[in-house]
Amino acid sequence: MSSLKPGTVVSLTVDHEVPYGFFLTNEIDRVLLHHSEITDDIVEGDTVKVFLYHDKDVRLTATMRIPKVQVGAYGWVEVVDKKEDLGVFVNIGLPKDILVSADDLPKFESLWPNPGDQLFMTLNRDKQDRLYGKLATENIIAQVSRKAPKELLKAKVKGRVYRLLRVGTFFLSEQGYRCFVHESERKAEPRLGELVEGRVIDVKEDGNLNVSFLPLKQDKMGDDAESILQYLSMRNGSMPIWDKSQPDEIKEKLNMSKAAFKRALGKLMKENIVYQEEGWTHLKK
Repeated sequence: MSSLKPGTVVSLTVDHEVPYGFFLTNEIDRVLLHHSEITDDIVEGDTVKVFLYHDKDVRLTATMRIPKVQVGAYGWVEVVDKKEDLGVFVNIGLPKDILVSADDLPKFESLWPNPGDQLFMTLNRDKQDRLYGKLATENIIAQVSRKAPKELLKAKVKGRVYRLLRVGTFFLSEQGYRCFVHESERKAEPRLGELVEGRVIDVKEDGNLNVSFLPLKQDKMGDDAESILQYLSMRNGSMPIWDKSQPDEIKEKLNMSKAAFKRALGKLMKENIVYQEEGWTHLKK
């Protein structure tokens, strides 16, 4: 068994040159450093620091381009591809992309990362010493996250989703704050690795943040009013719904609660854009 392991950074001695690169050694085993992976001039006898990995032919090889993500070292990496039932591939700066297994991803593929999304992860080795990506656990996130100041209340924060649970979404902000979004504070569940932005609604004693993806009531009223106008426009300016309609009827036709509908409708009536008559709402001509 080789004393050299993929996923690690080692210092090796330049043994001798061959037409396609240099062989490096630790006086026990040798590994090839291809010309394309050399970043500085080297000669026989030099000591060089390299990262070890398996190439596409599953041969142990070396590179002087040291990736931030290693066995035991975590970092953000970009998703470059995904394969149904297999998982997603990430670029850590090597000629060969690394697989994050489907076993480490959400149950539903619709919540898997898309190319361009980013994951916070490390590298592990399987029984055949092949490298694969492993997502950071909650314990690791707790170690790398920062305590948020109370002044962040009501501020906007942006970051990447690192964990999905039925009860809500966890993301790490760009400043390193651990953020949680309860399912009631979002319209839809974001993907793992997706870049999200929300509004801080609570700064916890431990420095973690509770965040909402929903707009403020006054902002949402504008969105709901626009939805009502669009619906009226599709029906030639009239709809068989008014402020005394049943909640389930409003929900079915406009996908909003009765309270939200009445707020938005009141705004439109105050602005003299619509009027109500005998169970109907009409656009003013």
